[in-house]
Amino acid sequence: MKKADMETHRAEYQGLMAMARATEAEGLYRAAIDLALASWEHIDGMMQFGRRYEEKEFVSIKGIEMILKYAPLLLDFHSLDKLEALLKGCRRIERNTSDCLVDRLSEARALMSDAHRLWDHLERQPGVRQDTLRQSLGGNQDQWRSMAEAWEKMGLLRRQPQGRSYKLAISTRMAEVVPAKCPSCGFIANAPKAMFLEPLPCSQCGTKGVFVILAG
Repeated sequence: MKKADMETHRAEYQGLMAMARATEAEGLYRAAIDLALASWEHIDGMMQFGRRYEEKEFVSIKGIEMILKYAPLLLDFHSLDKLEALLKGCRRIERNTSDCLVDRLSEARALMSDAHRLWDHLERQPGVRQDTLRQSLGGNQDQWRSMAEAWEKMGLLRRQPQGRSYKLAISTRMAEVVPAKCPSCGFIANAPKAMFLEPLPCSQCGTKGVFVILAG
């Protein structure tokens, strides 16, 4: 790969990740994941430029870190499968990062399994107290607490103070029909909330993108 090509990849990667971080700050985590995924085709060129011309060493990759952080919480196994394919298809990424991304992927899959168990538990027992999670699910209470706090921040869970703990209740039902706005033309569509967790083609303008859910 020529130097100019590497520079182009670096610029594209940095631009996509800047948008991903801005979208993350707005609370649009699914859209942030999609932008991070789009940055992956530029990772190899970006890393080659950094190592050859900037003497840069990579601990990890921000575009991958974002997937490892949010995909397990959103039960997004597709993105973790894509990461596995990326690491197998471009082994240079794993070799040139000091963090063991294969191990991190395994940890993310285990976390997603626990997230699924917790979500199922909350659906079956609405109003359960946070301090009873380890008793009911085993494992580490700090992890259950951290997961509940993350879901609250993402707008998926309500944590109502109760004594020295919190009463937990899912704040969204995936089958609930809600309005959502096309990010390209602003058209408002109505559909089950689960449909808006993935990119959809807009029936108005035809652009495929992640709709912004307007109703809680």
